[in-house]
Amino acid sequence: MNKKHKIFSVIFLGISIFGYSQIKEEQLILNRKREPEVKKIEKKKTSVVQEKNYPPDNKKKEDSLNLKYDIVNVPPVSDFKTTEIQGEDISPKFSNDYQSNYFRLGYGNYGKFLADANVSGKVQDNVEVGEDVHYLSTSGLKNEYDWSSKQNQAKIGSYANIYTEKGKFNIDANYAFNNYNYYGIYALTPPNNNVDLEQKVNKFSVNGYYDHYSNDILNNVRVKSYFLSDHFGASENYANAELNLSKHGFSVYDDITANGDLGINLETVNSKFDILNKNTNNQFNFTLSPKVTFYKGDSYLLIGSDFSFLNSKNSNNLTDESKNNKFYWFPKAEVLVAAADEFKFYGGIDGGLKLNTYGNLLEENPFLISDLTLKPTETKYHFYFGLKGDVDQTFKYDVNAGFSKVNNAQFFYNNNLFDSNIAADRQGYDYANTFSSIYANGTLMEVKGDLQVFPIENLTVDAGLHFMKYKLDNLEEVYYKPLFQFNLGAKYTMLEKKLNLGFKAYFVTDRTSNSYSVVTTFPAFSMQENVNEKVGGYADINLSAEYKLHKNFSIFALGNNLLGAKYQNYLGYKVLGAQVVAGVKITF
Repeated sequence: MNKKHKIFSVIFLGISIFGYSQIKEEQLILNRKREPEVKKIEKKKTSVVQEKNYPPDNKKKEDSLNLKYDIVNVPPVSDFKTTEIQGEDISPKFSNDYQSNYFRLGYGNYGKFLADANVSGKVQDNVEVGEDVHYLSTSGLKNEYDWSSKQNQAKIGSYANIYTEKGKFNIDANYAFNNYNYYGIYALTPPNNNVDLEQKVNKFSVNGYYDHYSNDILNNVRVKSYFLSDHFGASENYANAELNLSKHGFSVYDDITANGDLGINLETVNSKFDILNKNTNNQFNFTLSPKVTFYKGDSYLLIGSDFSFLNSKNSNNLTDESKNNKFYWFPKAEVLVAAADEFKFYGGIDGGLKLNTYGNLLEENPFLISDLTLKPTETKYHFYFGLKGDVDQTFKYDVNAGFSKVNNAQFFYNNNLFDSNIAADRQGYDYANTFSSIYANGTLMEVKGDLQVFPIENLTVDAGLHFMKYKLDNLEEVYYKPLFQFNLGAKYTMLEKKLNLGFKAYFVTDRTSNSYSVVTTFPAFSMQENVNEKVGGYADINLSAEYKLHKNFSIFALGNNLLGAKYQNYLGYKVLGAQVVAGVKITF
């Protein structure tokens, strides 16, 4: 190790004494000296030899173009919602002598207990099966609240990878639960510390994927489905089937080739709630997506459209059922001019429908009331332009700006009390401590930037920023959408790859919410609303370290939210302060 590397190593180790935050697992799409990977349903790498001929050259080129050169597949902000106890495991994985089977145990402050494992093996030369198990729990903020804020969550899954001469199958099934409390009570105090604030969400998912290598007529097939239920009797069924047909690589003129594609997508969701207004929501969306892409070298021109038919039904115990059948057309075009590997200019227009589901919204905000009106969000059009490039395989970047017209853009807002009477015994969601979904039409201006730098052999640095400015027609304020978000990360390997270090920092500006204050008018409450409550921004610092004592045994330490700020992502819900988790990992 030369002097320059030694100095850097000492500096990085000095930083690593701080720790790391509560954010979900991050994945870097681009690794050094290779094209972007295609995200598959299976989550673990495999050593099955039949994959060695995948992907063919035409598949590799198609996938890299479709990914639009997304450099980092991490949200630009710490997405561990206010109660989410899962810390981001940013530990770099040991890339040499990779072993997919492992078992890990860890324990830390706030009573945090971590256990996870992945075991897989071949049952035939071309068939691999495996199990994924993850569990995490915490005792919560006992010194901040008189009532319980503990949480535990788990995910148990099975998967299979099947390789044939013509394609690859991936199948996975998993069960997950999240057991937590509506602890964010800011407007009034519960009558005692034994009040029941529990919410529990159960989710069973089955997914399948088939990738046809040749792209001759059949390209790929994807199927996703889940069933969700919660503590208050809500249920949701979701299914999505996508068939992609294609004919690739046919000659048009001299050195110009073309790909023809047709996407067929069926998506349906049925949601039913069992408390308060007892909303029911049924949505069915059928979409055809034809497109033609012309290539000349690394440059291309894409022309296509999305044709969508939406059938939706909404009802509750206060109003009659409303039905809506509507046809949508969305333009789609993109041009990329590859002046050089270092400079690729691109721009285009697209749009589409997004079905908002209870399951997806809970992933963003677990404190939603179990009674929502669900509407699809329509991006009527989205213009964008940008610049990206790869400088000598040591600096990769993508900067773009866009402008969108959006109908039924989805936001979260704070609920009032549902029962305005003074009562000693309230439901756990009836302390002005839950959120609902609200929708608004308007425009959105965005600027995004992502980069990866490889300054020395064992170091990767990444950064991302996201600026977004909404202008809404029927809302005075934009709730829970920060104006600016920034993330910075690094991964470093040293001591002959025995020590792996990870760093991630998130910076988020103030957000706006509504809030309520209580005015007592015996024998009832009256609530006064403030529509411009500021929820402070934050800086979130995360560090990790893993040291391999033996090829099958390592120790690790994870530091979360090391600045120790108990900030709020959602009003009333403080996050855990500085956390440190340490443990052991066995690979085999």
